[in-house]
Amino acid sequence: MSYLVLARKWRPQTFDEVVGQQPVVRTLQNALRLNRVAHAMLFSGVRGTGKTTLARLMAKAINCEVGAPDQPCNQCESCREITEGRAIDLHEIDGASNRGIQEIRELKENIRFLPSQAKYKIIIIDEVHMLTVEAFNALLKTLEEPPAHVYFMFATTELHKIPITILSRCQRYELKRVAFAELFAFFKKVAGAEGVEIADEALEMIAREAEGSVRDGLSLLDQIFSYGGSQIGVAEVTQVLGLVDRTVFERLARALLAGDLATSLALFDQSYSAGIDLKRFAGDLLHYFRALAIVRAVQEPGPLLDLSDRELATLQEIAAGHSAETLFQYFNLLVKGIEELQYSSRPRLTMEMALVKAVQAGQVVPATELLSRLDGLLQGAALPAKAVAPVAISAAVVREPEPAAFATAPAAEKKTEHADPLEPPAPTQAAAVAVPAAQPARDIRPHWDEFLRYVKERKLWMGQMLALADGIETEGAKVRITFGDAGDGKMLQESENLKLLGELAQEFFQRTLAIRIESRSHSTDNGEDDSTPQEERRALANDPLVQMVAEIFGGQVTGVRPGAPRR
Repeated sequence: MSYLVLARKWRPQTFDEVVGQQPVVRTLQNALRLNRVAHAMLFSGVRGTGKTTLARLMAKAINCEVGAPDQPCNQCESCREITEGRAIDLHEIDGASNRGIQEIRELKENIRFLPSQAKYKIIIIDEVHMLTVEAFNALLKTLEEPPAHVYFMFATTELHKIPITILSRCQRYELKRVAFAELFAFFKKVAGAEGVEIADEALEMIAREAEGSVRDGLSLLDQIFSYGGSQIGVAEVTQVLGLVDRTVFERLARALLAGDLATSLALFDQSYSAGIDLKRFAGDLLHYFRALAIVRAVQEPGPLLDLSDRELATLQEIAAGHSAETLFQYFNLLVKGIEELQYSSRPRLTMEMALVKAVQAGQVVPATELLSRLDGLLQGAALPAKAVAPVAISAAVVREPEPAAFATAPAAEKKTEHADPLEPPAPTQAAAVAVPAAQPARDIRPHWDEFLRYVKERKLWMGQMLALADGIETEGAKVRITFGDAGDGKMLQESENLKLLGELAQEFFQRTLAIRIESRSHSTDNGEDDSTPQEERRALANDPLVQMVAEIFGGQVTGVRPGAPRR
């Protein structure tokens, strides 16, 4: 007798043997038990998840002579005939080969007659989406009101290709990809029953390669069993299937994150010399960094990654030593490299350069930490005249002036209800600062230059930015600071910086102030030609140094204000 492959040998013969489709199985068994079986059922899902298997199990259960209503007995004549493929009242039709209207007409003529042996005629059409539009239309009336002795069961991998008129006449069951843990447990059971001892790491590779398909995994197991005999390890799986051991990606990820270019290129060269497919290698490496990013960003990454506990623990250990920004940066660099690899005539060189770029990117430091470091470096040191603030760089493009922003301290009096645009916000959004009562309050305009020096001593970049203001307007305790370019005052409008500015103003002027930051489009009031300043700003924005800084910080140049010329 010819050899029976594992995919056929381990095809489920009862509902209890179905792997990973418990919600669908429960619904079908309840329908059988309650006598609520639909006359037309449609099973959809990816390959190898059990669509045709469930249709055959339903055919068995419906025609079973002695078993329970919700479970075929596999002992009666009807069950045995279906199992052995010789049941004359079960018609399995290939939708790709019998897709025309003539075949549907013959089917309609056939179902008019009563079943020969079983209680019901069962029509199973596999890959039903391959039928022509005319064939579907010919089936509509029969499908809506079939004879009492007929059940229709359809299976498809492309649900979107089936006309809505057919879908509305069927009871639909969507089968999901089988989870990694269920595939691993099932394959381990199969290996044990077949008398093969296989390492857990090798089974994990097969379960991952199956991508949620039971049939694909069994076909891979069949191939591995033929090669390795009774003892199978990771080496046999990688050699037969042309896969890369997951430990290679682990070591490569550690080397890239550590900035070890030599080790990274050596690992890639070993994999390339082993004959792996470069696109597959690049895709698997990208998936590994995707897993690292998810582990770093999500508290419960298990459901998103669908990995073994051992591999998940390794990912968590690697990700814990790096910031989320660093992992995202590496992922983005690899994505760009892989996109270039798809169209490159020298894919190996492209992949190597992607690894070089990833190593050179280094660790990514958040912008807030960089600003803090910059403050520390600039404390006590004056900037050159040209470097006072020639450009303003922001992570978002400013296209229009933003709504007014305020920094204030809570006032004791109750807020009055009027539409004053300079009215401070509610105390819950204010920066509260204790003001010493012994020191007299200062006027704003006469002491503004002193205030700028006071701010520079504490936050140099903030003082330099305030010095770019075109003017200030005061009205009692209200201060409006106006910038000619939208980008100059952008950072001051951020909530944390605005709060800090309010605190510094209260400390210096010894009173509660409401500060409003505004920006307007640059204009010349004296009628002079503005083409020269525009050209200068354009040249500064396109300066290579400025562009490099913008690329490093992931930002864009949103405004340029030329400094005073050097003498």
